[in-house]
Amino acid sequence: MTPQHFLAIDLGATSGRVILATLTDEKLDLEVLHRFPNRLIEVGGKYFWNIYALYEDILQGLTEAGKRKIEVRSIGIDTWGVDFVHVAEDGTLCGLPRAYRDPYTNGAPESYFEKISRKEVYARTGIQIMNFNSLFQLYAQHEEQASALKNSDTILFMPDALSYLLTGKKVCEYTILSTSQFMNPRTKQVDEDLLTVAGVKAESFPQVVMPGTLVGTLTPSIAKATGLGEVPVVAVAGHDTGSAVAAVPAEDEGFAYLSSGTWSLMGVELKEPEITDESFEMNFTNEGGVDGTTRFLKNITGMWLLEQCRAVWKKEGKDYSYPEIMQMMQTTTPSVDLLDPDAPEFAAPTNMPAAIRRYCESRALAVPESDAQLIRLIFDSLAAKYADVLGKLQQVSPFEIKTLHVIGGGAQNDLLNQMTADACGIPVVAGPSEATALGNVMVQARAAGLVGSLQEMRQYILRSIETKRYEPRK
Repeated sequence: MTPQHFLAIDLGATSGRVILATLTDEKLDLEVLHRFPNRLIEVGGKYFWNIYALYEDILQGLTEAGKRKIEVRSIGIDTWGVDFVHVAEDGTLCGLPRAYRDPYTNGAPESYFEKISRKEVYARTGIQIMNFNSLFQLYAQHEEQASALKNSDTILFMPDALSYLLTGKKVCEYTILSTSQFMNPRTKQVDEDLLTVAGVKAESFPQVVMPGTLVGTLTPSIAKATGLGEVPVVAVAGHDTGSAVAAVPAEDEGFAYLSSGTWSLMGVELKEPEITDESFEMNFTNEGGVDGTTRFLKNITGMWLLEQCRAVWKKEGKDYSYPEIMQMMQTTTPSVDLLDPDAPEFAAPTNMPAAIRRYCESRALAVPESDAQLIRLIFDSLAAKYADVLGKLQQVSPFEIKTLHVIGGGAQNDLLNQMTADACGIPVVAGPSEATALGNVMVQARAAGLVGSLQEMRQYILRSIETKRYEPRK
C-alpha cells in the first residue's frame, strides 16, 4: 500500500505528545512532532489539569503535521483514566477539571459505602476500589457543592473532552468509561443507581461508543488553522492502558502484561469480566479493552516514586540521568527491607525522598542513607510487588501465565526488567516502549480498513518493533 498517515495524541499524567504514524506494508513508523509537559495546577488547595494548555499544545502538534502537506487519515486521543470535565448547557467548559491526585476524595469511598456497600459497588462494576475513581470524585464534588458540578450539563472524560474541543461532538468512549467505577461491565453502560447516590444523573453522559467509532471531523476553524483540513477524529481506546494492551506483541493468549510508567498496571486479557469474592478480596479491577475484552488487572504505583525523587534531587542540584541511576544501582547491595509502593504516604508528598525515609522510620525498617540506596529500595520493592501481584493473577487466571510482557516506558529499564524476571520466575519480554501510541494508531488503522482482528494488529506491531527477552535467574 502507499504510505498511510495517522496522528496519535498521547497524554500522560506528566507529559503529552502528538505523534505522526506512517504505515506501509512492511511496518509502522512513529515520529514525535510535538512533546509538551502536563502539570498539575494548585489553586486554593485544589488540584486541576490545565486542559486549555493541553489543547493549545495539541493544536501546535497538529499544525506541525499540517506543514508536512500530507494526507492524514484520522486523529486519535488517549489519556490517563478517571478524570473528567464538566460542560455547561451552552457548550463551554465549567472551569478546569480536577486532578485525581487532589486529596478531596480522601474518605469519600467510606462515606459512599454507608449508602451502597463496598462489596455491592464492586459487584456492580468489577473495579478496584481506589479513592480517586470517578464515582468518588463525583460524590466528593456533590458533597462540597462544587460549582462545576452545579453548572454541569454534560460530563466528558479527558480524551472525550479533548475530542469535543476539536470536533464539537460529544461521546463517551467505552474503555475510558470503564475506569470510572460506575459502568456495568456486562451491559457496558453507566449504572444509574450508583450515579444517583453520587448526586449525578445518568443522562449527564453522552452515548457510549466503542474503540474505532468516528467522533467527528476537525471544526472548520481548526481545519484551516492547522492546515490539515477536516480530518476525522476517531475514538480509539481512550484509556492509555487500553491502547497499550492492544499493542502487546503476544503470539498466543498465555501472557500477562505490565504497562510500566508513572503507574504500573499488571494484568491479563480476558473475554469476560472476572467478578468474584476472590477478585474482590484481592482488589483487582475489570477494565474495558479493544473488541470488548476485559483487562483484568491491578493498579500499582510505578516509576512515580523515582520520578518524584528525581524532581527533588534536581532542585538540590543533582540532576541524575537514567544511565547515572543505573550505574548507582550497580554500586548497591539488595535492600534489607522493602516498602509498599502503594502506601498512601506516597500518593502526593511534597518531598518523596523524605516521605520514603519517614515511612521506613515509622515501621522500624532499614532507612536508606544515600540516594543510591534509596533508588535500590524503590527498584527492589517494585520487583517484589510485581511478583506478588503476578502470583495473585495466577490464582484466578483461566490459563497458565507463561510470559510477562513489559510495555511502555519501563520496557527500556534493563535492570528493573531483569529484577522483575528474577522475582516473578517467568520470562519477561520487553517492548514496545511506545505501546500506547502504537495501540492508538492501530485502532485508527483498523477503522480505516487497513487491518482486521486484534491479533492481526498485534502481529503487525511485532513486525515493526524489536523486543528483548529476560530469563529468570536463580
